Amino acid sequence: MFDSLSQKLQSVFKNLRGYGKLSESNVADALREVRVALLEADVNYKVAKDFIERTKQRALGQEVLTSVTPGQQIIKIVHDELVALMGGLEGEAPAEPSGGSVRREAHPPEGSVRREAHPPEGSVRREAHPPGGGYPTGNWMMVGLHGSGKTTSSGKLAKLLAKNGRKPLLVACDVYRPAAIDQLETLGRQIQIPVFALRGETDVTKIARQALAVAQTQDRDLVIFDTAGRLHIDGELVQELVHLRDLVKPQEILLVADAATGQEAVNIAEHFDKALGLTGIVLTKLDGDARGGAALSMRAVTGKPIKFAGVGEKLDELEAFYPERMAGRILGMGDVVGLVEKAQEAFDATEAEKMQQKIADQTLNLEDFLAQLQQLKKLGPLENLLGMLPGMSNMKGLSLGEGQLKRVEAIVQSMTRTERRQPELLNASRRTRIARGSGTSVAEVNDLLKQFNMMKRMMKDMGKLQKKIGRTGIMPKLRM
Repeated sequence: MFDSLSQKLQSVFKNLRGYGKLSESNVADALREVRVALLEADVNYKVAKDFIERTKQRALGQEVLTSVTPGQQIIKIVHDELVALMGGLEGEAPAEPSGGSVRREAHPPEGSVRREAHPPEGSVRREAHPPGGGYPTGNWMMVGLHGSGKTTSSGKLAKLLAKNGRKPLLVACDVYRPAAIDQLETLGRQIQIPVFALRGETDVTKIARQALAVAQTQDRDLVIFDTAGRLHIDGELVQELVHLRDLVKPQEILLVADAATGQEAVNIAEHFDKALGLTGIVLTKLDGDARGGAALSMRAVTGKPIKFAGVGEKLDELEAFYPERMAGRILGMGDVVGLVEKAQEAFDATEAEKMQQKIADQTLNLEDFLAQLQQLKKLGPLENLLGMLPGMSNMKGLSLGEGQLKRVEAIVQSMTRTERRQPELLNASRRTRIARGSGTSVAEVNDLLKQFNMMKRMMKDMGKLQKKIGRTGIMPKLRM
């Protein structure tokens, strides 16, 4: 989503690095380009103005202008301001916008209960969501307009929370949209989480009361209410949500917003926050090709953090939103911590040990190679993975690499199990059959086998080298 903004900002900073010394003039020129990049990315113009003003004040400080690496100092300042713009570090209060800013304080209707945007005591605030108990128990409400992805996000969230030690119950409170209950029940079966629904009942408070009783009897420590949406915000929708909120007293009221909606998503967030007192935002379709400015504006406008982000269509593609990591990715600094976390989730430790043993025994075959490819796919698209490595976000040809991986997988899957285990059996006729079966050419099959054999030889040489070092304690000279 932030590809265009990322490219423009990195281009600006590349020029800054070339300056031996910064002046007020070239700082102003650079920030002017940053402002244009933000506006082109659909960031609210007042939010962009405040951002540039704060950055300029810090960038023109004496410690920056006299720094040995002034360009890098500016990049650090912009990074810090991006982090603050999207939510800040844990415990950090959001920066107050300048006069005329669009930020509003949320004031619920008179007589309603004001919900503070803070998790209960004992939970981890805003950015940090560690496994096992980091998320508050109790009741969570998912609100938003039609088409924002509330129901799917409810299912994804339930799966994420279950993985982190919670026992969620999904409740179907969308009594108006056709097949909304069916959709939630289907999701529940897929993620193996129970769903409570009262078909034919239109009173959401009655549904909620019975759901809470069921949750107590089933020892469910977290209840997620999937509420109804509208094509636009109206009084009937707001009142229904207010009544539900006052009954269930939710620990979290999360607005599900489509990141591709643009500035309208910011206005929607303001309306829901004023009516309900939101505690956070779930951004969907963050993997899309929209400009992404709404995502950067939403925190500044509402004062509420983005807590989760949908990064794909699969049910396990909802992640906790980390402003610092996202800022790093936008500026090409990568997100190595996020990459390591993905790898820890995707790769099985027992299987990794078996693979190490096979490498040591020199018994690695194409079946093992296929298993590693399939585990790599669990990490997500190659383009996203490389974007998490410093300096790789704008690397060209990533889509080509993704396609190549798919062809390699198709070739190996077109082999029989015996052929995968004994690649030496692959004669010319077998290679021709495999090429036809995988929709590739014989040359591509040959290239894959050649690369695999080369990899095995390298591993064999490394094994010999390790044994020699272990036996003599001396590093041998390598032939070049």
